[in-house]
Amino acid sequence: MIEAKDIHKKFGDNEVLRGINSQFKAGKKNLIIGGSGSGKTTLLKCIVGLHEPTSGEVFYDGQNFTEMHFRERVPIRKEIGMLFQNSALFDSMSVEQNIMFPLNLFTDMSKSEKLDRANFCLERVNLEGKGKLFPSELSGGMKKRVGIARAISMQPKYLFVDEPNSGLDPLTSILIDELISELTEEYNTTTVVVTHDMNSVMGIGDHIIFLYNGEKWWEGTNKEIAHTNNKELNNFVFASPFMKAAREKL
Repeated sequence: MIEAKDIHKKFGDNEVLRGINSQFKAGKKNLIIGGSGSGKTTLLKCIVGLHEPTSGEVFYDGQNFTEMHFRERVPIRKEIGMLFQNSALFDSMSVEQNIMFPLNLFTDMSKSEKLDRANFCLERVNLEGKGKLFPSELSGGMKKRVGIARAISMQPKYLFVDEPNSGLDPLTSILIDELISELTEEYNTTTVVVTHDMNSVMGIGDHIIFLYNGEKWWEGTNKEIAHTNNKELNNFVFASPFMKAAREKL
């Protein structure tokens, strides 16, 4: 479990996060949603240590990550897998080299062991036999899946995913959501997903926090979201006619 306690984050005079408290549970898909500028990605970066909170604390299974020095954080960072919004693949590396990159940094596995692990991860995301290709030869959806394969290469205890469906067609988005869901359950991972995709929210949202103007405005499940009286959340989730019609059927 990951816990955020009273997280504040300022950039100059701009306070982006205002006292966020939440728990992200193991074996669950924990979604952070909200409009543009609400602080979703900033919160994610504070949790993984890419930003330091102005105040507040982050705990990984009871360990105070915020108070740790860089070297002390390494064991936890080895247990973190992350998929960035643009996949963040290295263009000069093949698919299998991209997947092996964290293995090269954090393990003493032999080259053959790393190749075996890379190929296993490719099979897991349904990209068997694509290891020799380069990112320029992949579609957007395939790049996302390679990003997921790299993220799980270290068998992470914690998986962070930033806007996994950005730029993807609806069918590919569903496939990515299903893959994230399967991996979370298979590895009992604490998965945290930043998304604005309402199909993802309603499809895989075990635990959802809604940010509004840098504050936690609502917290619950995808089943509870259809029956909330929270005005701002309703305006965000059910803004489109399609989502309004879907709500009426729930």
